[in-house]
Amino acid sequence: MISPFRAGLQAGSVMGGKLEIFSWWTWGREADGLHAVFEIFRQRYPDVEIVNAAIAGGTPEDAVAILKARMQRGHPPDSFQAHGGEELTSAWVVTGHMEPITQLFESEGWLAVFPRNLVNIVTYQGDQYSVPVSVHRGNVLWYNKKIFDDNKLAAPTSWDEFFKVANTLRAKGITPLALGDQNKWEAAHLLEDVLLGALGPIGYRGLWTGKTSWTGDTVKRALETYAKVLEYVNSDHASGTWDSAAQMLIDGKAAMTVMGDWASGYFIGKGWTPGMDYGYVPAFGTSGAFLVISAAFSLPNGSKEGQEALNQLKGALCARTDCDPMKLDTYMQSAAKDFAKNVVVPSEVHGSAAPPGFTVAFNDIVHAFVSNKDVGAAQRALQKACGDNKMCL
Repeated sequence: MISPFRAGLQAGSVMGGKLEIFSWWTWGREADGLHAVFEIFRQRYPDVEIVNAAIAGGTPEDAVAILKARMQRGHPPDSFQAHGGEELTSAWVVTGHMEPITQLFESEGWLAVFPRNLVNIVTYQGDQYSVPVSVHRGNVLWYNKKIFDDNKLAAPTSWDEFFKVANTLRAKGITPLALGDQNKWEAAHLLEDVLLGALGPIGYRGLWTGKTSWTGDTVKRALETYAKVLEYVNSDHASGTWDSAAQMLIDGKAAMTVMGDWASGYFIGKGWTPGMDYGYVPAFGTSGAFLVISAAFSLPNGSKEGQEALNQLKGALCARTDCDPMKLDTYMQSAAKDFAKNVVVPSEVHGSAAPPGFTVAFNDIVHAFVSNKDVGAAQRALQKACGDNKMCL
């Protein structure tokens, strides 16, 4: 089989031909950002025809299923989108479907402009296998500034502050925390932030290596806290999605939500201005940590111009350290500063920290926990899933 990385690299170096780019970026600003990168590529390689193979619907789950079928048929795209880390490594690298692009990293000088922690995520046994294009932050609490100002509240940065604010809001008839977990991963995302805040970066990383036990007291306390947080979410959360939760803030129906910073792109797309209409703080005691979600492609499109065009449109950070911060909005400038100085940790829910098999199990276990709040059962199930996926040997 021809590696999609090899095919993507060759396409950029020839004078003609087609380059098929496979992704799930079909939603509004994401699609705009992808087309901005395409335009820069066309300027550099006018004789290469780009075939946009983005999957309608814009969900990673649908894209992964279609990609798997194509790879198994021996008909891979020239380049495809994946979350940097275990999502790519365990599915395609260790199975021999990919070839390293280490020489490209070295020749282009990317090792000097990508943060080391990010390079580590796309590295397996000393070789790099994908090019990070953008970075999202997963541990962000967003809030409606008008609601907070009208009620003379400050954004909570600790558990005690969160529950105090939530009780005040609930007494005023305002839903404290918006959640839409129809697709399961949204509730898992919320728990991931709770775990990071409770365990800290070192303990959190240990969950994916076996150094932190899922049946330990720290995880137990985190799950108990998570159960308490769920008391403050909207009653119809099971029928909503992450963007419907974000819309609740815009409509003034809820005060806060926890989501990755693609939520900022959603808010801006609806006419909100960061720092004026909505505020943001690291979620649940996670200040000092940056829960990273990196979109990576096999296509060697590491140019900082392409990243700036993409990220300004879709609401993500530049994966490089030499991008112009003045081209970013107020929120992304703040996040870029944190990215440079915080401890970067990979997201499990979004494919970087653990193999796909564990992610599926994690989402299912959290989905059950949201209903039954059984801490012990969740701990035992998570420990078993960790062992089943050869993470906790």
